[in-house]
Amino acid sequence: MYTLEDWVRHGDELRRPLLVSDGLVGSESVGIVGGGLSGLSLAYRIGTARPDLPIKLIEKTGRLGGVIETWREGEWVCDLSVNAVRPHPSFWRLVDDLDMGGSFHPSRTTASSRWVILRDGKHMISPATILKIGALGLLRGALNSRKSDSSVLDVIQNSAIADAMTLGIVNDTAAEVDANFLFPSLTGFGPKAPISRRRLRRKISKSYPIFTPRKGSLASLEGGMEEIIQGLHNAISKMGNIEIIMESGEGSPDELSSAYNIPISSMIWASKLPGRNYGQTTLSVFVVGYPEEEVSGVETGYGTLIPDSKLPISGILHESDIHYSSRAPESHRLFRLMVPHSRWDGNEQSVREALRKIDGFSGEPAILQKIGEREIPRYPPGYLSSLMNYSGDLSLSGWTGSGVSVTHVVDEAERISELFTQARKD
Repeated sequence: MYTLEDWVRHGDELRRPLLVSDGLVGSESVGIVGGGLSGLSLAYRIGTARPDLPIKLIEKTGRLGGVIETWREGEWVCDLSVNAVRPHPSFWRLVDDLDMGGSFHPSRTTASSRWVILRDGKHMISPATILKIGALGLLRGALNSRKSDSSVLDVIQNSAIADAMTLGIVNDTAAEVDANFLFPSLTGFGPKAPISRRRLRRKISKSYPIFTPRKGSLASLEGGMEEIIQGLHNAISKMGNIEIIMESGEGSPDELSSAYNIPISSMIWASKLPGRNYGQTTLSVFVVGYPEEEVSGVETGYGTLIPDSKLPISGILHESDIHYSSRAPESHRLFRLMVPHSRWDGNEQSVREALRKIDGFSGEPAILQKIGEREIPRYPPGYLSSLMNYSGDLSLSGWTGSGVSVTHVVDEAERISELFTQARKD
């Protein structure tokens, strides 16, 4: 189904199904619902591939970016959701095509360590962490990984470690998260590459523009992730075939189809889907900043995962440690706190008290502030398998479809645009 060239361009993203209607690529015009990263990437990629094709980008609110938002207060800078990108050439290509490479840098090498707080203390996450699962657990997990409806807990048979991973990604416990959706390459879900993983990785590593990332590293934009939104907006605004419609208000696919005279089969839904049956979880995002001497006991690193539901904080990201650019005033450090509403009483004082119980955070912060809330879709066991034979009239994309990270949705936009290109060749 996919060529070696496809695998080099997209890697394991090809394991995720595209939820595209049969009539989409033959459309005389396209409507994209949702002005977040997914919708903007789709408009840019499809609009570039098909400059003859009229495209309407429909956003219900008065701002573009969706969950991508960067908070600033003086010299403090923090992203509310995604703060950095894991290595994947699709995101590097997008940055390069938008001529933003000068603002795009690898994360600091000194901030690569990650920790998890378990019952017996704080542990650095490493290959040795898997030993806590035990030989029998590893065997059971391997067998479960080939089932279509396995949860992350079924595969990673240590509830604390598994919960730490899923809470850090989708704000849900491991028993409630589809293993195939979160880790399709680990579970072997979807199509297989025509060459070995090692050979494929080598070929992919040679395809990066701008710079070749280190294994396991991250990269980010100097001024925060809103820069990619602004870059896409600027590029799209110069394209004559794309119309951006703001403040369209809520609406079902049928209502928007009628309002903008776009057939359902010509629409790509890249926003929260009305009537989605799986529900969502919510969390609040806090920032806390300290003078360096007040948190000298906190090791430099990426962050700490906290699966213990008795604490309202599920994760701490070391924002000023990670990025090439400064995210805090001189001689200060900034941290982002993830606070799931299922674990929090809504009182800011509870967050302060919980923070003091974590090693190294006993000092008085220079700033502690809630900067936003997030609603995250749920992806129950069996979710990705249920999408494999998708045949709806409405095309789906983004976080309410088969993606869960910025690399997923950016690569998905490329893959969909390539369908338009290929259809034109045929």
